[in-house]
Amino acid sequence: MKPAQRRELFARLARANPEPATELEYATPFQLLVAVILSAQATDKSVNLATRQLFRDAPTPQAIAVLGEAKLTDAIKTIGLYKTKARNVLATARIIAGQHGGEVPHDRAALEALPGVGRKTANVVLNVVFGEPTIAVDTHIFRVSNRTGLAPGKDVRTVEDKLLAAVPDEYRHHAHHWLILLGRYTCKAKKPDCPACLIRDLCEFKDKTA
Repeated sequence: MKPAQRRELFARLARANPEPATELEYATPFQLLVAVILSAQATDKSVNLATRQLFRDAPTPQAIAVLGEAKLTDAIKTIGLYKTKARNVLATARIIAGQHGGEVPHDRAALEALPGVGRKTANVVLNVVFGEPTIAVDTHIFRVSNRTGLAPGKDVRTVEDKLLAAVPDEYRHHAHHWLILLGRYTCKAKKPDCPACLIRDLCEFKDKTA
């Protein structure tokens, strides 16, 4: 995809949705961090259903730490991989409470040192909480980037690096939200809804649906 096409792609997405946001529900940076940890291999809808009550009962890292593993596990048992996620969230809450004064650190290395936090989760937090122009490549963004020809790559880090180089500066802050929403609702895995796509004429996908 040529630079002019990429710029037009994001210009259209920006006009359609000037202020895109995560569909995860949260009230604080810590709650967002927990929600993103829980969202691995799970839908945002399933995470929100579990965290609404969890965040009412235990809204802070200190409260999660007090809650304990058994109660935390029970609170998120409707989410996939809930046992492992409960251990990670509990350990992360204890580290944030004990080592970071109860605040989510504004530092990639410190974030990625937390249990259950990888590069993608760190990118989400750095972008949404701290306003950094990072791009968190999930399955939707990976698919859209490869299918459209925007930033093709064989692995998520390659796609991330290509996106950071390809996305015009003025669109980089919101880029991952636009691409996630495009992949989630239009450029779907099994059958993309090409007729409804805002960027159909820019996309290099050869097997567009009618």
